Amino acid sequence: MLYDTARKEIVPFAPPEEVLMYVCGITPYDATHLGHASTFLTYDVLIRRLIDLGHRVKCVRNVTDVDDPLFAKARELGIHYLDLAAGEEARFNADMEALNVLPVHSAPRASSAIPDIRKFIQAVLDAGHAYVSGDSVYFDVSSFASFGAVSGFSEAEMKRLAALRGGNVEDPQKRHPLDFVLWQPSSADEPAWETPWGPGRPGWHVECSALALRELGEHVHLHGGGADLIFPHHECERAQSESATGTPFVDHWMHAALISKDGEKMSKSLGNLVFIDALRKEWDPRTIRLGIISNHYRTEWEWSEQLMPYSENRLQMWLSSIEYDDDGTLVDEVRSALDNDLDTPTACENIDAAVKEGRNASAAASLLGIELIQS
Repeated sequence: MLYDTARKEIVPFAPPEEVLMYVCGITPYDATHLGHASTFLTYDVLIRRLIDLGHRVKCVRNVTDVDDPLFAKARELGIHYLDLAAGEEARFNADMEALNVLPVHSAPRASSAIPDIRKFIQAVLDAGHAYVSGDSVYFDVSSFASFGAVSGFSEAEMKRLAALRGGNVEDPQKRHPLDFVLWQPSSADEPAWETPWGPGRPGWHVECSALALRELGEHVHLHGGGADLIFPHHECERAQSESATGTPFVDHWMHAALISKDGEKMSKSLGNLVFIDALRKEWDPRTIRLGIISNHYRTEWEWSEQLMPYSENRLQMWLSSIEYDDDGTLVDEVRSALDNDLDTPTACENIDAAVKEGRNASAAASLLGIELIQS
């Protein structure tokens, strides 16, 4: 059972033997922070449970290396945007490996998909769901009757969030304020590719549709990301994908809640971030992982300086359990918790109680990606 964002309820998730999953990845212009880690650990725990159930999981996690924040940071540092992206992607991968996140099937870059993106945009144009205006190509939201079905937001709220999250609702080239860019001109110091609509670069949303189509096909079983991607990114992604293919895009939409620090949502713009590589200098990566997953993925939570010491004590208690025996009931308890909307807090509490009773927690902790017995 998993919460579905579009249906706004916890529903059965019963995919076929091979699960096709797409998770929106990073824009690699800075280090991995706690919010990134929380999101990707959520899907890692889910993947581990699906594998435990006998599924094969084909998870694609893109890298947005063609985007405004990356260009701005590269401009500020005076380096090539792809050099910045490569360095930050390597740092992200090191953090994920340290946190014991399973390797994904593929992690394609947006820059690798320009031919796919051009083909995809042409398909949306040919289907009558997009238009060329001035020097850009826009998706026509009025042509897609169910626009807004993922988020459930009112038009006023969608306009507010579009403006807040990088959309130009006042763009005079648009027919409707919520129409969004599929292709746009590049600034003088930005990369540009030739297209039938003029030189330029893709809009933010289009890369994920093109990459999902290329890597997984027209239909995926579960699509995930942070809650800040529900609108506009995932709303727009569904609309353009279904317009291009004529096929339902996603069975199940899943989103991880945001994390706060100092009373504000963690964000690069505010600078109120806790970086994973900084935490790793002081704490066992298992402590970091445990601290993060002790919070439920759908519940917003506030960073506390006490989280790591508390998690370290908890980890040490679990480690003491490897001397004990276990009759298998703890593993079943943890599985049951995970099957109830990925309830990792309850799973952790089950392990706490079992350890206090003298039961071995190794197998159960492994379901959460925490290896108590390391090779």
